[in-house]
Amino acid sequence: MLAIRLPPEIEARLAALAEATGRTKTFYARQAILEHLDDLEDTYLAEQRLIAIRAGKTRTVPLEDVIRRHGLED
Repeated sequence: MLAIRLPPEIEARLAALAEATGRTKTFYARQAILEHLDDLEDTYLAEQRLIAIRAGKTRTVPLEDVIRRHGLED
């Protein structure tokens, strides 16, 4: 079970969409979460990697090395 509070203008938009399409607000909230959860997870991972790089805990690899290593040069 999940309960979320939305700003009134977002709640109104969601209600209008649900009414116009005959679907529930829950349907659209679920769709939005499912479609954007991967992006949120990717953003979190990128932020954590950046922190690790800046702290010297992770080493970066130059793009040229990656291209060469995988035989992608022209």
